[in-house]
Amino acid sequence: MKSSPWWKEATIYQIYPRSFFDSNGDGEGDLPGITSKLEYVKSLGVDAIWLSPFYTSPNKDGGYDVADPRDVDPRFGNLADAKKMIDVAHSFDLRVLVDVVPNHFSDQHVWFQAALKAGRGSIERSRFHFYDANPDGTPPNNWISLFGGPSWTQVEDGQYFLHLFDSSQPDLNWENPEVFADYEKTLRFWLDLGVDGFRIDVAHGLVKEDVLTDHPDPQGLSDALRLDVSMDVEKRYALLQTVPYFDRQGVHEIYRKWRRLFDSYGDRDVMAVAEAWVQPPVNATRYVRPDELHQVFNFDLLDAPFNASHLYEVVNRAIDLMKTVDALPTWALSNHDSPRVASRMGEQQSRALALFVFGLPGSTYVYAGQELGLPDGVIPDESRQDPIYIRTKGSQKGRDGARVPLPWNGENAPFGFTSGTPWLPMQDSWKELTVEKQSAEPKSSLNLYRNALNLRAEHLVNNGDIEWLESPEHGTQSSTVLAYRRGNVSVYMNLGNSPVEVEITGKVLVISAGIPDGRDGKITIPAVSTIWVHH
Repeated sequence: MKSSPWWKEATIYQIYPRSFFDSNGDGEGDLPGITSKLEYVKSLGVDAIWLSPFYTSPNKDGGYDVADPRDVDPRFGNLADAKKMIDVAHSFDLRVLVDVVPNHFSDQHVWFQAALKAGRGSIERSRFHFYDANPDGTPPNNWISLFGGPSWTQVEDGQYFLHLFDSSQPDLNWENPEVFADYEKTLRFWLDLGVDGFRIDVAHGLVKEDVLTDHPDPQGLSDALRLDVSMDVEKRYALLQTVPYFDRQGVHEIYRKWRRLFDSYGDRDVMAVAEAWVQPPVNATRYVRPDELHQVFNFDLLDAPFNASHLYEVVNRAIDLMKTVDALPTWALSNHDSPRVASRMGEQQSRALALFVFGLPGSTYVYAGQELGLPDGVIPDESRQDPIYIRTKGSQKGRDGARVPLPWNGENAPFGFTSGTPWLPMQDSWKELTVEKQSAEPKSSLNLYRNALNLRAEHLVNNGDIEWLESPEHGTQSSTVLAYRRGNVSVYMNLGNSPVEVEITGKVLVISAGIPDGRDGKITIPAVSTIWVHH
């Protein structure tokens, strides 16, 4: 019998290369820096790493503005460094996923430079979305960029080009077969170098509709699509169902072709995960049908409150929806585009939620620094680099806080990250959060993650479905306790501010905070904490 593919219930560690470890003192993390720290990554108990872009780029948007998707930007090293990193990762039995950015190129890509020179109606312009101005000279429609300001920029001959993000990131036209052929080259290039799969940026955005039609609330829609912009949940969900440029049916034919390419690599178990934030949530299942992609990100936990009813609904819905296409969910509490979970809901709450999520079926994604309990960095406005901050003229602060470099050791910033000046400022108040300090502290966040992820692999991975024990619809229907059983392990999360006594016997494997008190067939769970109990 064929064993389950490696990615089915993997723990995948996201590395933002610029912020992980700097090997040469220029203030920016790089590929040799990542390679030098892979032993640390392995010690966490993860199965794979996912790297945000390290390709040739002017770096207007943290590398997501790609000028050459088949080369390494000199700030990160070179192709030989990439190959060495992949090989060393494999020697640690770590798989490697890389980001691909098929929605857009940098305006410095040779294709776009050729399009500017070639003029209207040219083959070169057909690779992008160039349109004539309205009769009054205004852009073709009123769409707002996700980074603020219009989604259109005018070129010298009067035409406009579409960019859903920064003006330096022209959107590609996937109706042009040249675009597909070129991206197939990119996918094969990295697979042939040894990578094990891809995270697909803006996977739901490749096909646009109604390009010449105005939207009734373009600014509201732009804000709703941003996880770093606070918004009422119901209002956000309503707006997300009106997007004319995301989650169009045409994207699925693209991914069916990609799946055939991935499967052509045989027993390498190549996988791809879609960044596709879609409404209604059932639409996410389309991306993981058997002939499409392998996983789709579940973003619902990235802005979920620490509330039992809401978390139950999110978890239950994700599991049930994915079952309809014989797939498993993914779980993520933080990433490079959203506030760090410790800042968003509190350090103790984030530990409890992480431990609760680690027991669930499916793959879990951990953003580098999450294991340390890092909060968002405090960034002076003059040090901000996110194009969101620049394009909104400071009205939105952007995502720099979640991208501050990791603290490795020492008593003062930059805590061993670099021998130079870090590209984003680091704060001395993180001295208790370094890898060095937390490695020596048994009850640290780092050691909680190490312990929990190893226990997850031992007791929970490939152990089937969950059975709810406590939720708004199960057990005592408590408003502050969520619990489920999976295999021989029960997971209890106390979301309240007071200890809770539950009837359960067994060995406590791990607890996120405090000390459980067990006697007479009952266990008292400390406030804001999660326990795993083995039966």
